[in-house]
Order: sequence, then structure tokens, then C-alpha cells
Amino acid sequence: MNSPILQLLVLAGIAIFLILRLKSVLGTRDGFEGPKQNGPAPTSSRRQDFEVIDGGPDRDITDHVAEDSEAAAALAEMKRAEPSFNVTEFLQGARGAYEMILMAFERGKLDEVTPFLSEDVYETFAQVVDAREEQGLTIEADFAGVREVALSDARFDQSSKRAEITMKFVGELTSVVRNSDGDIIEGKPGHAKRQKDVWTFERPMGTNDPNWRLVATSE
Repeated sequence: MNSPILQLLVLAGIAIFLILRLKSVLGTRDGFEGPKQNGPAPTSSRRQDFEVIDGGPDRDITDHVAEDSEAAAALAEMKRAEPSFNVTEFLQGARGAYEMILMAFERGKLDEVTPFLSEDVYETFAQVVDAREEQGLTIEADFAGVREVALSDARFDQSSKRAEITMKFVGELTSVVRNSDGDIIEGKPGHAKRQKDVWTFERPMGTNDPNWRLVATSE
């Protein structure tokens, strides 16, 4: 067998090996690939948002609130003030913030979430934590997950560029309260309970600070 043919066989063998190796690492697409689009794909998600806004309802907004609502108008204004703002991404961040802040409150570790709380909310939470400590109470809590999350209202102040978004959460957690002697006075180990909260987050749009702060809580 001459040298050129031998080289071709060796290269073909290497190519087959690489294809099989990539399949074992990356897998194959099955069931999650979206429908093929005619024409060039949008260059970025931000460009796609603008095209939707110009040509019809912005699905990033109308997927979460009614199209003709005041909340929808406020969210649209937020996007104009800060084009990189994305409602769906905000909801994902709010879900994570809810767990983080709720568990910090339950465990009395507010210093971990201070940057995400307004002064008023921090003081309210701190008073409850301090009262528990004075009574010698401790809480053992574990977060089971967020069962429901929904955007219920949105407001935008044109003059100050301050945005407010109100969220409804239904969380599930286990919580046991013990007295100074270690006796359980509330809750049951391993028994999950649901907790409903309505939280309002605030942030000035178009600034370098990306943090939304919790400014109001209710049930």
C-alpha cells in the first residue's frame, strides 16, 4: 500500500474517532431544539426585543402582565430607560433573592443580605431578630423551594427613573423554633409549611448599581 493511501486511511480513522468522542461528550439534540427560522437569526436577544416592541407586543412583558395594563406600560418605560433590562431575567433573579433574604431572616443573619434591603425593611427585620434573641429563641429552617412566583404590579417614575416591581411568592420551608432550653415551642421537624409573601423591589434604572432592593413586604 503506497504512502498517500495509507495517510488517507489514518486521517479518516482519526476523523471517525473525533466524531464519536464529541457525541459522547456533547450528546445529541433531541426534543429541545426550537423550530427552524427562515432567514438570518437575530444577532442578540436585545435586538430581538426591540424588533418585537416595534412590530407588536413585547412577549417579555405580555408573558407576565396583561398587555393593556398599567404594569405593562411601566415595564415598557423601564426598558426604554435601560434597554438591557429583561423582565423574565428579573423574575429569575427575584426568585433567588426571595430564598436568600427569607432564609437570612429566618436564621438571623441579616448582614448577608444588607445590600438587598432598604433601610426601613432592614430595621423591621432586625427588630424581629433582636426580639427573638432577647427571648432566647432560635430557629432551625430549611428552604424547600418556591412553588409560585408572579409579577403582580409595576410602577415607573419618569422624573426620578425609579422602578418598582411587586412580586407574589409562595414558598415552602421547614421551620422549628426552640427556646433557650432547646425545647421545640413551634413547628415540627421535617414538616414543610407554605409561606405566602408579597414583596416590592425598587431600583433606579440606568445606573451602574445592578442591585434591586426590597422596599416593602406584606402577606
